[in-house]
Amino acid sequence: MNEYRKILKTNKGRRAIDGAGVNLVRVFGYGETKDYDPFLMLDAFDSSNPEDYIKGFPWHPHRGIETITYLIEGEIEHQDSLGNKGVIRGGDGQWMTAGSGIIHQEMPKASSRMLGAQLWLNLPAKFKMTKPAYGDIRKEDIPVLDESSAVVRVVAGNYKGIKGGFVGSFIDASYLDVQVKAGQEWVYDTNGDENLFLYIFEGSGIFDKDSSVVVEEKTAVLFTRGDKLFVKAVGDLRFVVLSGESLSESIAWGGPIVMNTKEELDQAFKDLEDNTFIK
Repeated sequence: MNEYRKILKTNKGRRAIDGAGVNLVRVFGYGETKDYDPFLMLDAFDSSNPEDYIKGFPWHPHRGIETITYLIEGEIEHQDSLGNKGVIRGGDGQWMTAGSGIIHQEMPKASSRMLGAQLWLNLPAKFKMTKPAYGDIRKEDIPVLDESSAVVRVVAGNYKGIKGGFVGSFIDASYLDVQVKAGQEWVYDTNGDENLFLYIFEGSGIFDKDSSVVVEEKTAVLFTRGDKLFVKAVGDLRFVVLSGESLSESIAWGGPIVMNTKEELDQAFKDLEDNTFIK
């Protein structure tokens, strides 16, 4: 193929309040699942005011998805109905497989800055009801490559033959945290069969080798298929880039639960009512 990916669309998202009163940006979500498949939703947060997030996300259910939390700065305590508990700190991540069902809470702690994102990744139909599991991704386990033009943290997946802090069991998605200094270029050899997007936390850049259009921070950029991604930093740039193979399956989405059919969705909510949600 040997083609550079082109910008297909950009999303600035919208301000939203979720959980018990957490201010965040819903970058993309319901209504855009075909475009971003297998990724369902991206929530980004960046605040130096604890009042924006301290109320957190009290106990709530999930089924049929994986949630991927990544913090650049901040601290989030979590626990669940299966007895798991822990803390995600700056530089850490967590890959939670909700599978057949889990009830958990995520409670951010006051810090000088809360900067990060939570991504929802769809589970293939045949794995919707798999056993719930956690994959804690510690800062010290994330490979850091200091290249000539960029610093690349391999949060998940594989980059230049180096395995990340986590490798997915159901969708082998790649998750890179990349910093490029102003004026520098970075080219990423991608899998041409995978859907790919990036989200800019800080700075601005050009992402089309044949264009001078600058994309500003706090924007998601979805790309066409291709086997190379071009990045040129205008200002010092930090972004995450995500890729994975599309599922092309039907989606039935109801709040924190994502299944393939309305019948499966109805059953999930019936299980909640009957107190049989946790299998």
